[in-house]
Amino acid sequence: MFRRVVVGISGGVDSAVSAYLLKKRGFKVCGAFMKNWDLIDESGYCSGEQDFEDAQRLCRTLNIPLEEINFVKDYWVEVFGNFLKDYEAGITPNPDILCNRHIKFNRFFHHARERLGADAIATGHYARTNFGPFLERYNENEKVRLLMAPDPIKDQTFFLSQISAEALRRTMFPIGALTKPQVKQLAIEVGLEAYARKKESMGICFVGKRSFQQFIGEYIETKPGPFVDVDSGREVGQHAGLHHWTVGQKCKIGGCSQPYYVLRKHRESNVIEVASGHDHPLLYTDMVYTERPVWINAPPGLSSEGRVVRCEFRFQHTKPLVGCSVIETHGRQLFVKLDRPLRAITPGQYAVFYRNEECFGSARILQPGPSIVYSAAGVSLKSEASG
Repeated sequence: MFRRVVVGISGGVDSAVSAYLLKKRGFKVCGAFMKNWDLIDESGYCSGEQDFEDAQRLCRTLNIPLEEINFVKDYWVEVFGNFLKDYEAGITPNPDILCNRHIKFNRFFHHARERLGADAIATGHYARTNFGPFLERYNENEKVRLLMAPDPIKDQTFFLSQISAEALRRTMFPIGALTKPQVKQLAIEVGLEAYARKKESMGICFVGKRSFQQFIGEYIETKPGPFVDVDSGREVGQHAGLHHWTVGQKCKIGGCSQPYYVLRKHRESNVIEVASGHDHPLLYTDMVYTERPVWINAPPGLSSEGRVVRCEFRFQHTKPLVGCSVIETHGRQLFVKLDRPLRAITPGQYAVFYRNEECFGSARILQPGPSIVYSAAGVSLKSEASG
């Protein structure tokens, strides 16, 4: 049923091994290199060009064709444009989730299916589905389920949490059941050692080697304002703009006995409220309000009738899962009650929901709930809205 597979080739070891495994299993494989950003650093060097050369070399080695697909305009409109709007509004976005939703599993998926005649696509993500790494257990009458990878450090279901079930049904994750060390060892064993040695790309692709502060300052006008101590109401310093800071981030404010951390950002007044000490109680909350979710599969039993559904929550992909109760409102937004308070839950980030290794989907965080202030004995004393 699935004969022709178009695999996304990035020039790294994960997509290289994915392409190798597809070819080994006898699929008719075509490589696709997605150009999403024109990045040239200060020295005139373009990292994307090197990645494309590595992708070309891989496809020559595996004797498969390679097509370069230009999504620069789409990426600018659907990912980077929204990224800038959020930062200007004092919100902290997640471009990786947006890129997967709008580019890799929408634009690329439909390009591969409609223009390249693909039966399925494949990527080098560390994730699994109930249909198997090569869709060998595909069932047209069964719902597709996104499942966590066994490598807890590399698991990428968090970043895939807003892709469509339509695309996921016809997506192969050839290395999804492997760990990163296993992928690198396999690359060495099959003659792809150069890709195993290649330094892994980290961070946001369009920032490059620049500091994030330098990068964002090139696109958003600097608008200075005060840092205000949330406990005393006293101004303790000046910031260079809301877009330079995110909730929970340490502030560089001199002359303080303890370092300050961002608690809230106020777009109208341009004030950043700060809390003294990394574990200030006001940085913690056990409630979250979200926008309407994007479900791959909604948690069973969830409805707008106020029914409480139990699952697990995270808003940072490296953090442990936390049990939670979820209620869908009549506006189809979500109210989430966590089993324990978490630090620095950030508007614009994503609440991602799991149960028994399945990732159901996610919803963008509108705001954390009230911050709960505890006494030394652990007794709740007061609440302050943190909108």
